[in-house]
Amino acid sequence: MDAQCKKLLSAVSLAILCAISLYSQSPTPSEPVDKDEEETTLFPHSKTSPIWISGQINLIHQQHAAFHARYTGENSLKPFREKATSRLLTLYTGVQLTRSTELLFDVESAGGRGISDALGLAGFTNLDVVRNPTLGSRPYLARLMLHQTIALSREQVEVERDFLSLDTEKPEKRLEIRFGKLSLADFFDVNSVGSDSRFQFMNWTTDNNGAYDYAADTRGYTYGGLVEYQNPIWGIRFGEALMPKVANGIKLDWNLRRARAESLEVELHPSRSPNRSSTVRFLSYVNHANMGSYREAIDAFLQHRDPAPDIEGHRREGRVKYGFGFNAEQQLTDQIRIYTRVGWNEGHHESFAYTEVNSSAAVGGDIRGKAWRRARDKIGIAWVHNSISGDHRRYLELGGKGFLLGDGTLTYGHEKILEAYYAARLRRGVSASIDLQYIANPGYNRDRGPVVIPGLRLHIEF
Repeated sequence: MDAQCKKLLSAVSLAILCAISLYSQSPTPSEPVDKDEEETTLFPHSKTSPIWISGQINLIHQQHAAFHARYTGENSLKPFREKATSRLLTLYTGVQLTRSTELLFDVESAGGRGISDALGLAGFTNLDVVRNPTLGSRPYLARLMLHQTIALSREQVEVERDFLSLDTEKPEKRLEIRFGKLSLADFFDVNSVGSDSRFQFMNWTTDNNGAYDYAADTRGYTYGGLVEYQNPIWGIRFGEALMPKVANGIKLDWNLRRARAESLEVELHPSRSPNRSSTVRFLSYVNHANMGSYREAIDAFLQHRDPAPDIEGHRREGRVKYGFGFNAEQQLTDQIRIYTRVGWNEGHHESFAYTEVNSSAAVGGDIRGKAWRRARDKIGIAWVHNSISGDHRRYLELGGKGFLLGDGTLTYGHEKILEAYYAARLRRGVSASIDLQYIANPGYNRDRGPVVIPGLRLHIEF
């Protein structure tokens, strides 16, 4: 790590420690727990009201020092010193129409920017960043869902009320149906250790399966339907959703005959014992869209039919991209959890909706701060290994560009990411985190990097 990054990390660490000393109200073992401290939001929320209103602000600042780069292309991570701050504001609302039916409506604003405008990395460093900075920060409709629960048993289980479901208890065996505007990432490939950029990791491929090219517009949302069956031992969910008209596009294709996405996930609960719970998920997906072929773009360039490899010139309607994923989490003690993810997709057709990854593996975990008398704090660490297919690799090597990557050429190497964070609860509804990411071979290029990216996050939950 270079001197500038060390200085920044030291400054951020000092700021967090000062904030903790000012705001800490953590009880000693002999003190009763303050009821307000058990709440996770600034303002209390009724558990019986049919109306739900809440919100969040998530601010993430990141920067990096200059790093080694033999060359830099149009879609490269910039090798000179950079800093950027993103801002995500969300208003969550919902109403229970009946005991089993609810309508959820969320408005969001994404502002600021990411380093290098979110280019040059397959595992980009900030999940909150919109992949098209020209969209601006005007508020937009994020979710508009009708949610129906059908009871299949009389037994009830307690659940946490939140912006995705207003229930405080649900039938032990049930069928849930959702349709409208939603994010598939809210329901598929979810992991309680690594899925949330508000309190956990920040990198795209530590919080999600990088090889899951899930249907979404540029902001991460789509229109679709979801059916889910759950019982105490296992569950299964299926989703059908709209694909964007072009890779990383904001406009969705409403013609389901030529463009659509199917996702299927099976969830198992091998152990449900207290402090030893585990969950395993198996994912598969199929996308149909106007996608380009890496091989066709390569051949056209080598045969001198195109002046440069251009996958946009070799798109065809009805092409199919498919992939698989494995996702597991395990509670080791009441303070320690671990998780792993593995993902793969066929890699012949262009990365279309999420990021430029054809296979990915991640492992990590978190530890709560009870041992150092900060029970509501948390430390997390994860390692990710991203790679791309032979056709994808050759395309970038010859000078092709995707919607995220394009250094002008490529000396291929696996993109390797190590991320660690410390999340400190400052007071009810307010938390701050320091984050550090080390990335080797950014954009799969051994001629560039490594790069160290420290970050600071402030999260407020209303």
